[in-house]
Amino acid sequence: MIIQWYPGHMAKAKRLLQESLKLIDVVIEIVDARAPIATRNPDFDTLFQNKDRVIILNKADLADKNENKRWIEYYKANGIKAIECIATHTSKRKNEIALIEEAAKEKVERFKAKGIAKTVRAMIVGIPNVGKSTFINSIAGLNRAQVGDKPGVTKGKQWVKISPYLELMDTPGLLWPKLEDEKLARHVAFIGSVRDDILDVEELAGLLLSCLMTHCKDELCVRYKKIEDGMTESELLCAVAKSRGFILQGGIYDTERAARIVLDEFRGGKIAKITLDKVSDMNKNSEE
Repeated sequence: MIIQWYPGHMAKAKRLLQESLKLIDVVIEIVDARAPIATRNPDFDTLFQNKDRVIILNKADLADKNENKRWIEYYKANGIKAIECIATHTSKRKNEIALIEEAAKEKVERFKAKGIAKTVRAMIVGIPNVGKSTFINSIAGLNRAQVGDKPGVTKGKQWVKISPYLELMDTPGLLWPKLEDEKLARHVAFIGSVRDDILDVEELAGLLLSCLMTHCKDELCVRYKKIEDGMTESELLCAVAKSRGFILQGGIYDTERAARIVLDEFRGGKIAKITLDKVSDMNKNSEE
């Protein structure tokens, strides 16, 4: 599965980011904790190489807790501040604000030495549907940024004042031109960061089920009791349909309905709490 999806608004979003950099002190990159490699746009390393950066592992409650910790340690070892986050909750709001302010501390101190109370301006970036606007609303305490459960809700930059000395800029989600790594492309699709309507949902769900048989077979078999070892992707999907009683007239399994159920339940964390991208995958990439 190679995903090519770079419509006009993606090119426009990239220009917006580039034009806004001169206004920014810190870049806050939101990634999905279930797929920290697949949901990090590699273009960002070049775009933001001269900016202080913070990585927010959003949707941490849907990922493996131990793997979350490994990712934070990995980023720290590479000089990047990172924190777990559940953007729909506000319990870590103070920690998140403190991390952003810490990233800009050096610049703030330089201005303070000149007698200037510096307002930190941070840009929120990430690929579609990783929870950028939800994160802003969480730490702002008000629904000031547009939020949706589909990729592409934020259309242009939006400034949100968090405190007298902290402002955040929300930006549209930015994918890279082509997801050539087939494994990472699947992961991005599994978590819903590209629209399902440009994909074959039955093929996608079959691939996801096959992947979950490797990551969390026991939990998968408990949820869909007709699943068995050795099944092909299409057989796994039929087993889900059979487990849920999705049978059409003539005894035909409703695999499209089964596919959508699998995707929805995985994305909602109802099957298992798993991390698709492991820190060990980064180590393998560096060895290659």
